Amino acid sequence: MSIRIRNFRYAILFLFFLTATLSAQGYYFGRNKVQYTDFDWHILKTRHFDIYYYPEMKDIAEKGAKFAEDSYVILETKFNHSVNRRIPLIFYSSHLHFQQTNVTPGFVPEGVGGFFEFLKGRVVIPSNGSLNQFRKVIRHELVHVFMHSKILTSMRDRGRLNSAIYPPLWFTEGLAEHWSSKWDSQAEMVIKDAVLHNYMVSLENIWSIQGTFMMYKIGQNILDYIAENYGDDKVLLLMENLWKHNSFEESFIETIGMSYAEFDAQWLYHLKKKYYPQLATDDFSKNTSQTIVQEGYNFKPACYTENGNNFVVFMGNRTGYSSIFMRPLTPLRAGQDEDRDILIKGEKSSDFEAFHLFSSKIDVNQSGIIAFGSKSGENDALYFYDIPHREIVTKYYFDDLVAILSPSWSPDGKKVAFAGLSFHGYNDIYVFDTETKELTQLTNDFYDDLDPSWSPDGNFIVFSSDRTEFGKQWAYNIFLLNVNNGEISYITYGNQKDVAPTFSPDGRYIAFTSDRDLTLNVYLAEINKQYQPIRYYKATEFANAVFDPEWTPDGGLLFAVYENRDFQIRYLPDFLSRKSQAEEFEVPMIVKRDKLWEFENLRADEEIGRVRYEKKYDLDIVQSQVSQDPIFGTAGGAQAAFTDILGNDQYHILIYNNAQAASDILRSFNFAITKVSLEKRTNYAVGLFRYSGRYFNYDDSYYYEERAGGFASLSYPISQFTRLEFSASYSYSDKDIYGSRRRFAILAAHYLSFTKDNSIWGPSGPLEGQRIKLTLGNTFDIKYSNVNYYTAIADFRQYFRLSLRSAYAVRMLYLVNKGKEAQRFYIGGSWDVRGYPLWSIRGQHIVFTSHELRFPFIDLVGIRFPFGSIGFNSIRGALFVDAVNAWDNAWGEKGGIFGSFGAGLRMRLVGYLVLRLDFGKRTDFKSVSHGIFTQFFFGWDF
Repeated sequence: MSIRIRNFRYAILFLFFLTATLSAQGYYFGRNKVQYTDFDWHILKTRHFDIYYYPEMKDIAEKGAKFAEDSYVILETKFNHSVNRRIPLIFYSSHLHFQQTNVTPGFVPEGVGGFFEFLKGRVVIPSNGSLNQFRKVIRHELVHVFMHSKILTSMRDRGRLNSAIYPPLWFTEGLAEHWSSKWDSQAEMVIKDAVLHNYMVSLENIWSIQGTFMMYKIGQNILDYIAENYGDDKVLLLMENLWKHNSFEESFIETIGMSYAEFDAQWLYHLKKKYYPQLATDDFSKNTSQTIVQEGYNFKPACYTENGNNFVVFMGNRTGYSSIFMRPLTPLRAGQDEDRDILIKGEKSSDFEAFHLFSSKIDVNQSGIIAFGSKSGENDALYFYDIPHREIVTKYYFDDLVAILSPSWSPDGKKVAFAGLSFHGYNDIYVFDTETKELTQLTNDFYDDLDPSWSPDGNFIVFSSDRTEFGKQWAYNIFLLNVNNGEISYITYGNQKDVAPTFSPDGRYIAFTSDRDLTLNVYLAEINKQYQPIRYYKATEFANAVFDPEWTPDGGLLFAVYENRDFQIRYLPDFLSRKSQAEEFEVPMIVKRDKLWEFENLRADEEIGRVRYEKKYDLDIVQSQVSQDPIFGTAGGAQAAFTDILGNDQYHILIYNNAQAASDILRSFNFAITKVSLEKRTNYAVGLFRYSGRYFNYDDSYYYEERAGGFASLSYPISQFTRLEFSASYSYSDKDIYGSRRRFAILAAHYLSFTKDNSIWGPSGPLEGQRIKLTLGNTFDIKYSNVNYYTAIADFRQYFRLSLRSAYAVRMLYLVNKGKEAQRFYIGGSWDVRGYPLWSIRGQHIVFTSHELRFPFIDLVGIRFPFGSIGFNSIRGALFVDAVNAWDNAWGEKGGIFGSFGAGLRMRLVGYLVLRLDFGKRTDFKSVSHGIFTQFFFGWDF
């Protein structure tokens, strides 16, 4: 932010009030976490857990409580440790509800399946339709709970809390996977691809992929390998030995008996021996099929025919925004650029907040109407997009349906089948009639029903489901649903994951993907005229994973693949011709059972009781600070924060004292108390404050001011991207300007702001999108008329993407404070006008612009020492030009326009810490300075 405050004490207060007043969510920019849903929270108390849930998901909450208690018993043995507190588990019935949680202040992305919050030990998890996935994530997050408790207990018992070493992320996440699930096709996909394409990361260099999904899977694979070859007790010893050492690698050496480098030589050789022989029988898809789409991340192909020409319509993410694209169904030649159209730009507006790239297909009917689901406000909407006219035709919301997944057109183009996730948390199959506008629910149970697709005659829907006796082991089979009578029958049967079925144009075959050999490939089910399976074929023998097969009208097959770290779309023409060379399977004997499977309910002795949720506030954080100012002397203070368990209400208390003598203690006592409420869509903050002290104005004047009063603010998010904010404060002010006069005032200040932010970020700052902040305000003395000035702030930032990792960024800023006792704005320094001292530019009017070319400089650099190694990645470069003019009464009164130009480097260390180095020359745009300035600071690019 570019507004500068006169001194350190004002800065403390300003940052405090900025958090609570200008935005109840605490951001100058940033996307909004919108509280669309009014949750009625209840608590289910079990032996070890407090389960927070809302009545609509009561059934899932009870099952989740049972999963948690079962996991506790298992993990208590594995960790040889008991958690000596009740563990709060906060459940949501869908990911869209989960994104509204206030347990964490940040925005929850689509790919996050749950999290463990360290401060209060809270676990927050969405169900999202699959009970098996829900059970797995509960176990995963409880591994974090047990690990955190065990390590802190071990360190505390040995007096090492102040110098405690916590395991690295690869171990914490790898262990959570290792002790919560078996190795599956998704993990196999990631590791196998890395080994066969020679980009596998060693344990010694795993820092280079910190926080990525690949790091999770490598961590799991390492611990699986250790458990298999050295015993699972070694995994536990890695934690139990940690207290003795100053690094995790030292504990690894003691426990496993080898260094990271020695372990890598053994483990990586094992992976090569496991995967290299598979290339003798399996091929990479790029060598045996046609590449249709290859840039970026591409998913869910659908075929559209126009004037006899075939096109592929697909979802993709090229630059950070998920969108829907279309290109001709023609193979790409080596080095050829893709000629594609962007049909729908996603994730930039409230209409298309999220496309669910990994979980939701799209479909196109013969008229060129795309059916797709997208988050729009509180829930998903079903959209229809007209390709010939390039416009949205209409959209539909449905009561009690939170998510709409994988819509599929009927052959006559009048009905759409889709998987719908209800408020209760279960996925079922629905059909929407576009003519009558009627919605019909075809399945209604706790099974996870996905990927519906119509038969060519319109009488059947084929879909994937865990409604099989193997479902408890996370198996999915293919089922056929008779639309006319609701009867459901098996197409496949067995303990494997068969998903994404689709009928061939002649209705004789169903293509689907299966993990029968742990690698997802395309299989065919041949069916007779009674729609019964006759035989199965393994139609592809790819070494890489295949997803979402889609037939073309002439019998070809489109599909998405994961290969060499990319998600691409490939094509096999005349797909059925592969049947003669394909491996054939017999149809297994199907055992029909009345009751397929069901998880056990919570036992009576495990349930303690149920109560409505009532807010109770616990201390989140308390910290103290003493500062020394060369002019004003010593100041000391403390800050504390209290929140309820759901994070909906927050209380912040700030106190400090800057007295220089015992007689000034009461007079110099400062405090601020703020309540922030985030429970409803309209967030608000209210508070009281009193502060006093000696201050310095850059006009070379000292003054003493006492101020006391209260404030209130409102923040209303229009969507995820835009919000309105209003704040008001009222205070008594006694200001003694040394050597001049004493001024009294009853101050009233009112501010109204509009904020927009749909930017996409790179390693050091935004690369695409737009950010806008507009603020108007007025501060006046309602009693003595000693103060009366207005404030206007216009901050506009636009980011033009030049390539995947480069951008041209423009910022335009106008600041004005004008009127009686108007305060000056102060800018200057690394965050705005580079090459000038911090806050050295001041005026009641400021116009500022910055132009910056951002580009990759060094992707990875590593330094090896005798005692270890260190690496840095994502080092970015910049070329910049800054210009500013500041004045009080007349443009140019302080010398006119001046600025700087030069180059810079940015390097992100960990998390949100970005180091910035700029060097260049100053200019008044008539001449250029002789010397070169250098500025080193930290912070994101604007």
